[in-house]
Amino acid sequence: MTSDLSVYDPWMAIVSPDRGAGPAGHGRKRFLLGIGTVVVVLIVAAAVGALVLSGVTLASDPTALARVTVGPLGGKIEHIQAFGPHGRPLALAVSGGRLTPLRRLHPGEQVSVDVTVSRPGWFGWALGHSRTEHLTLHAPVAQVSEHWMTVSPGSPVHVSFDQPVSAVAYGSTGSLSQHTLTGAQSSVSLGPRAATGTVEIAAAPRPWETLGATTQVSWFPPSDAPVMVSLPAAGAQIGPATPIYLTFSKPVGEVLGSARPRVVPSTQGRWREANSHTLVFTPSGYGAPLGSRLHVQLPHPVAVTAGSQSKLRETSQIEWTVPPGSTLRLQQLLAQADYLPVDWQPAGAHVSRTPSAEAQAAVDPPSGSFDWRYPNTPHQLQAMWSPGQASAITKGAVMKFENENDLTVDGLAGATVWRALLSAAIAGKRLNGGYSYVYVHREVPETMTLWHDGQTVITSPANTGISGAETELGTFPVFEHLPETTMSGTNPDGSHYEDPGIKWVSYFNGGDALHNFDRSSFGTPQSLGCVELPLAASAEIWPYTPIGTLVTIEM
Repeated sequence: MTSDLSVYDPWMAIVSPDRGAGPAGHGRKRFLLGIGTVVVVLIVAAAVGALVLSGVTLASDPTALARVTVGPLGGKIEHIQAFGPHGRPLALAVSGGRLTPLRRLHPGEQVSVDVTVSRPGWFGWALGHSRTEHLTLHAPVAQVSEHWMTVSPGSPVHVSFDQPVSAVAYGSTGSLSQHTLTGAQSSVSLGPRAATGTVEIAAAPRPWETLGATTQVSWFPPSDAPVMVSLPAAGAQIGPATPIYLTFSKPVGEVLGSARPRVVPSTQGRWREANSHTLVFTPSGYGAPLGSRLHVQLPHPVAVTAGSQSKLRETSQIEWTVPPGSTLRLQQLLAQADYLPVDWQPAGAHVSRTPSAEAQAAVDPPSGSFDWRYPNTPHQLQAMWSPGQASAITKGAVMKFENENDLTVDGLAGATVWRALLSAAIAGKRLNGGYSYVYVHREVPETMTLWHDGQTVITSPANTGISGAETELGTFPVFEHLPETTMSGTNPDGSHYEDPGIKWVSYFNGGDALHNFDRSSFGTPQSLGCVELPLAASAEIWPYTPIGTLVTIEM
């Protein structure tokens, strides 16, 4: 062991003399290490600075769709592209880094934006020659801050939004009036209004947006009792398929509990809560009966405004008026079903064959045109036709429709007739049998002419009424159609007559009728008001003169 310690170690010989200078050596190392650290920090800082100064940011903007910012060393924008829903390209205007759509966007519409920037010089070599930023965003949507407001009578109604809006439109359903604002505003004044009311309102937050979806806003005067406002307004005229909104100043459950209003007369449809304060009744099927007064009976009374006054009154019933079906639509339906000598074609699409669409068209007829079905229609018939105006032609067609559908024949288009007409239109039912017209000349020699589907079927001598019992001039629809009957009445001298076995009878005006009567001659006044015909002629025309056929008596 002792001999091992005495072995000579040349490395120990070299190092040993340096131990005396140890602190100076460590100092140089620390110095060199410090210099290296600083160099590394500077390099990292330079790299970070280069990244920052060459950076690109793409973010949303309070006025434009988006904003792109390029750092001082970022280079230049090479390409900007945007896409709407389903990848549809969207053109943008670029100004001051702000990106603004060149077409109007819908509020809430999703847009994707890509911006590509090319880097200059060694930045491009070190960091990549280009950089692309991607941003997906939605066009802003403005929401109404308060849907149910308390407004003192006479004060203007202000509608507030959760963000400034550039344009609004408000009014009743289907007839909004647009208003462009002077600068973006968070609150819009509707001006002084009635004590209670409801409007539909839509807004566009940005000038480059279209108006958004409509929403309802209602206001009520201060009151301890719950106040109700209806849309459409109580007392107004509504269509059979018009939804009815009842909005309360307090939640529905607090005002009505679990009960629901009752609609009179009974109308197919359902009630639902549109929101916490609003009940809506949506008619279904054919909706409210045409020509009716529609009542809604509430389970508990509420306060409503009395007419145009600001005073409140309590009631449990409100009502509206449903107009009768229009004469124009009546003629359109009768023409479509071949009950008239005219055809009708709509200017646009045909009315949908659904109960609600046909019921609405009954009070709001579509535009279109009528044309004569036959080129040689008698001028007497043409002179009576007037679209949109009641006439003997229309009355006769209604009577024929009533007779064909086993309804009471009176020529009046009441609720029952309208329901049957709408059902026939939906089913596409048409009349079989064609269109007939009879005209009688009272000038001697008197004649009767039957016209059917564009052809003169027969012209026959006829007898009309004698002096004191003349056959009345005018046009009348046949109201009774009998193969044989007994005719009785009073002669001009006051005596009574009774004639059995009269054949082929078509009554058209009171006791006047087309029928057979045995005479030795025809062509002169001989009857007591009827139009008498030879047996063969009366038998031939009788099948052509069902109920509703028009008979014109002229000089």
